[in-house]
Amino acid sequence: MHVICQRSVAGNRLVSATQGQGLRPVFGGLGCSRNLRADFQKQNHTRREKKAAAIFVRAEAGKALSVLASSSVGGKTVAVAGATGLIGSRLVEILVQQGYSVRVLTRNPAAAKSKLNIEGLQYASPTQWKAAIAGSTAVINLAGEPIATRWSAELKAEIKRSRVQVTKRVVDAINSLPEGDRPEVLINASAVGFYGTSESATFNESSSSGNDYLAEVCREWEDAALKASCRVVILRTGIVLAREGGALAKMVPVFSMFAGGPLGSGKQWFSWIHRDDVVGMIMNAIGDSSWEGVFNATAPKPVRMGELCSALGEVMSRPSFVPVPDFALKTLLGEGAQML
Repeated sequence: MHVICQRSVAGNRLVSATQGQGLRPVFGGLGCSRNLRADFQKQNHTRREKKAAAIFVRAEAGKALSVLASSSVGGKTVAVAGATGLIGSRLVEILVQQGYSVRVLTRNPAAAKSKLNIEGLQYASPTQWKAAIAGSTAVINLAGEPIATRWSAELKAEIKRSRVQVTKRVVDAINSLPEGDRPEVLINASAVGFYGTSESATFNESSSSGNDYLAEVCREWEDAALKASCRVVILRTGIVLAREGGALAKMVPVFSMFAGGPLGSGKQWFSWIHRDDVVGMIMNAIGDSSWEGVFNATAPKPVRMGELCSALGEVMSRPSFVPVPDFALKTLLGEGAQML
């Protein structure tokens, strides 16, 4: 699907929905952030690859997402659910760098501590979540079972439960606190899956929801978050790219073996965002009270799957003409293949 952001915050456009202003599209035709370019550089080491990766997009003046620089926030506390995931782990790192006290809301404190390995974090099991949330500046809920795998009836139930039930638990904890102990804001993850799937339609924050399974999950997920008795920000993220995990980390080894190519027809819209830009949006939403409601967390220039693979192949000096056929996707992912 082609997803764009049309929300404005404090007079600054996050992206331009009409002209793609704020980012210059180069990098082999892919409208790409500095962060994604940097991750491609880190994945490759030859002189030729570095030369290709040096073609990147420079942010225009006043870029709204440039918030990762250190700042002083002495005494402020943030509670994070889903802290061990691709976005959460980077978010926790940035929060600590900026001086926040971080409380990790987790089902298994010992496992979370071993994955994060960051000094100074506090860990709370579910029975301790209310106490961990009390007095915090913000609660960030990124929890959810990964969806890029073969779906079974059991996994589909867990995909929904891990998002909706955890969000309800967080919201119940917030609402049960005295008003003075509640966080200023709940920042809750969602996904562009809210809109369903389409090869031609364009969606923004005011678009209606789709009618497939992922759209249903997102609706229930968001409905649960919106019941919180505080300011609520919902980020409908696109496909998150980072070298440490997610789609990019799965694609790079395949391309390294000269076996890379688009999934299915290659005509699918790929509404993507770099992990650091999601973190930047979260950091802005914590401190800026004008952030409220739903935002599409996607780059200003979605691309087709085939374009993305061509750009990746060019940077890695690898071919990108070996498509993964539809029947293979259905064999690997079952019903989950529909999201691709």
